[in-house]
Amino acid sequence: MRNPFFYVLLLVLVILDGWLLAHPNLIGKAGVFFFDYSYLETFPKALGTVAVVVGLCLLIVWAVGQLSKPVALGITVALLAASAYYLFQSFTQYNTGIYKLTGAGFRAGAILLPGLTVLVFGEGLLRRLR
Repeated sequence: MRNPFFYVLLLVLVILDGWLLAHPNLIGKAGVFFFDYSYLETFPKALGTVAVVVGLCLLIVWAVGQLSKPVALGITVALLAASAYYLFQSFTQYNTGIYKLTGAGFRAGAILLPGLTVLVFGEGLLRRLR
């Protein structure tokens, strides 16, 4: 079994990310309404969205860990690279243009979600390398 501290940290970060995504400023609320992001309207919906994404990442890491070591390492490295690219893309997107006006908390939550995927895939890669 993995270190339980990892799961506690992940749980705290998931709750924090759900709260940040559910509380944009007025412009962010208008964007959530206008673009029909109904999965971010309330705290329970945002928390569920973040929990499902992180849960799927954990499930993928577990499933890939069942494969042979070279195949698992290749897939995990590819997933880590893709999630790191997604983190970089989210960081640049939410710090420019109209997203810059949605509030610091909402932007931090939107950037934290791909950061959580990097955390999960990175921990899976480290665990597989040991």
